[in-house]
Amino acid sequence: MTTSQPGEPLSRALSPEDFVAEPTAFPAHRWGFGAFLLVEAVLLASAAFIGALSGPTAPGRPLPISTVLLGTMLPTMIAAGVAVLITVVRGNGPKLDLRLEWRWADVWTGLKFGMLGLVLTSLSAYVWTQLVGTADATSAISALVDDRKMSVPAAAVMFGYLWLLGPICEEIIYRGLLWGAVERLQWRSERWGRIAAFLLSTAVFAASHLEPLRTTLLLVISIPIGLARLSTGRLAGSIVAHAVNNFLPAVAILLGALGLASF
Repeated sequence: MTTSQPGEPLSRALSPEDFVAEPTAFPAHRWGFGAFLLVEAVLLASAAFIGALSGPTAPGRPLPISTVLLGTMLPTMIAAGVAVLITVVRGNGPKLDLRLEWRWADVWTGLKFGMLGLVLTSLSAYVWTQLVGTADATSAISALVDDRKMSVPAAAVMFGYLWLLGPICEEIIYRGLLWGAVERLQWRSERWGRIAAFLLSTAVFAASHLEPLRTTLLLVISIPIGLARLSTGRLAGSIVAHAVNNFLPAVAILLGALGLASF
């Protein structure tokens, strides 16, 4: 982010470019939107296939850990694995192509944007429930565990996925692979390419959850996460922001699944 120089008014209005990391040269890769579409197809196909194999669980019975692992975690993990594989086969590996590099400065940036996201999400969720009702504001995963008690191992696995593993996988797909596909296009400048990547990945991330009634709410959730990626130029910041944003909902689902609280 641009800082004020001596003699420059501190009250200067921020522009979009103030949130964009300085351009850095990286080796070119040979994958683009086709790679992202392939990963999305793998995600949807694996979810449908695993769902058909798992079959329904009788109402009132605890969800077995196998259903939690297969039905909610495995499709996203497979898709993220394919995304990483694409960067290895047709690029320079995930560290360079997906900007998957660890820096403590990015962690702090992710924490700040994640906390901002928590505030915005909480306010937006409250307004959303007042407008459309609690049922329509419930996520697909919340609906999955609604009125069902989980075993402790299954609830712990679900919490770990919602809080950390899920954000890592989703960031690899949307603000890693999709972001890189957008930046690969010919833009007037690298900064404009990154702004376009931020806008498109934010919209696609919200729409990809396939929850039409919650798309507007998901857009609000996605903006601070994308800003963390935009401001650092790397994926670690958005992963941390995503994990922070998911923490309280993950705790709520954990307590509800264990029958310790009702939300």
